[in-house]
Amino acid sequence: MRARTRASFLMAVALMASAAACTRAQNPEPTKPQHKLLLLTSLPLVFGEQFSLEAKGSPVLTALRQRYDVVPISVSSTPELAEGDLLLMAHPLPQTPENLVALDAWVRRGGRVLLLADPMLEWPSERPLGDPLRPPPAFADTGLLGHWGLRLDAPDQRGPKILRLSGKDVLTDSPGRLFGGCPISQDRLVAHCRIGKGSATIIADADFLKLRPLRS
Repeated sequence: MRARTRASFLMAVALMASAAACTRAQNPEPTKPQHKLLLLTSLPLVFGEQFSLEAKGSPVLTALRQRYDVVPISVSSTPELAEGDLLLMAHPLPQTPENLVALDAWVRRGGRVLLLADPMLEWPSERPLGDPLRPPPAFADTGLLGHWGLRLDAPDQRGPKILRLSGKDVLTDSPGRLFGGCPISQDRLVAHCRIGKGSATIIADADFLKLRPLRS
């Protein structure tokens, strides 16, 4: 199982979520979740933008739950991270320095994280700018990526772009670019970092979760 929980395993999570957001006509047979997946996000994936308790969650969440025991968490603190060893951070809110230290330590002990760090989020929202419940317009890197030897740059131009994600064409929207010492894809979209006993995969876009994936 450890081999399957490497960066490529988490990349499959992102691709599955992306495809599920636009393939509602497909209804795969439900399967029993085999592994716990922690979810930390500012995007309306769990309750919807209005945070209604009646909401059933987004197609992304539905897809993830077909394969994983999804456990939403509110911050990257030590107690919450102790719930599992896989973490999907989908454009999260800024974390406190203490929680960033906890996240780094969790990864170094063997945790594996997929971080969608979007420097120019184009996700539509009905909430006004400045609303604390609206996803932030850009990933707030308060030192985490630098600590892992990476730099995230905003795009030179806004707009959709077709890029490769785990061997498939994916439609992104104003994706960023990654630079640094970790192995990085040629288009600067994805970085794979080995950190201690764990790993971090960083994708410089989160909008692909709501856009139509393309055929490979």
